[in-house]
Amino acid sequence: MPYTLAPGLQAYLDLSATFDTDDDSLQGRRDAFLALCRACTPALAPDWQSTDLTLDHLRLRRYQPADPAPEGGWPTLLYVHGGGWDLGELDTHDWFVHGLARHVRMAIVAVAYRLAPEYHYPAPLEDVRTVWAALNQGLLGPDLSTERLAVVGDSAGGNLAAGLCMALRRDAQRQPLGQALLYPVLSSRTDLPSMHEHPSVPMMSIDGFEQCLAGYLPPGCERRDPCAMPLEADDFSGLAPAFIAMAEIDPLRDQGVAYHAALKEAGSESQLLVVEGLVHGGLRAFGVPVVEDLYARLAAWLTARI
Repeated sequence: MPYTLAPGLQAYLDLSATFDTDDDSLQGRRDAFLALCRACTPALAPDWQSTDLTLDHLRLRRYQPADPAPEGGWPTLLYVHGGGWDLGELDTHDWFVHGLARHVRMAIVAVAYRLAPEYHYPAPLEDVRTVWAALNQGLLGPDLSTERLAVVGDSAGGNLAAGLCMALRRDAQRQPLGQALLYPVLSSRTDLPSMHEHPSVPMMSIDGFEQCLAGYLPPGCERRDPCAMPLEADDFSGLAPAFIAMAEIDPLRDQGVAYHAALKEAGSESQLLVVEGLVHGGLRAFGVPVVEDLYARLAAWLTARI
């Protein structure tokens, strides 16, 4: 189906194409993704600082304003990176935090969870839960609030952020104050209209999507487990308020639309934004007006939540 890119977005796609690789090995794809992400990463604001730390086997990166923490500690956002569950780490996704830091005054903790296919579901989600528990217990620093906590994730990270909320509800544990899901994967189904409209578009295709799924949910994993694929849940009540941003030109678009509708029908709070002319992964396209607007909207929503 024909589509029209948002003004200014083609330059980002042209840049991305320069990092395409003929090396289709897992390490080759990981190296190319890291190179692309580094090329898109703006500098961290001078009044912010970042620190690397470890929690058990996990590498974390903590970002926060250089100012003294407010009373009760910094409101804190757990960030879960994307990359199809098989790509990505702390260095690949500095770009997101550096971009968001221009708009918020809160701490952000990023986690390098275990990747597929070496570690399939539920290992990555277990890692996210480990960090979430540590934040709730005050184990990542006395200047971080243990009450004002939210979670955000993009793409596969959005899947894990939503899966975290599903798992917390299942175990009768406290929900985040908000879940921000940025072009998330929410189902393994390929029958939604956007899959037929945009089966192969810049930055995302159904073939690539299914390749990633095969690594994260190999045979033997239940694809209807709502903690693995949250849109497969039977009940959408009792979940954290959601901010769902989908790219218009993305096979995954209608997963987010359907998730928003399911949350609203169940009485859960949800805000949906479908960004015209945006592609999957488009949040790296700094300077593009619709992208800058999305960061501003996300920041306003997060600031109001925590």
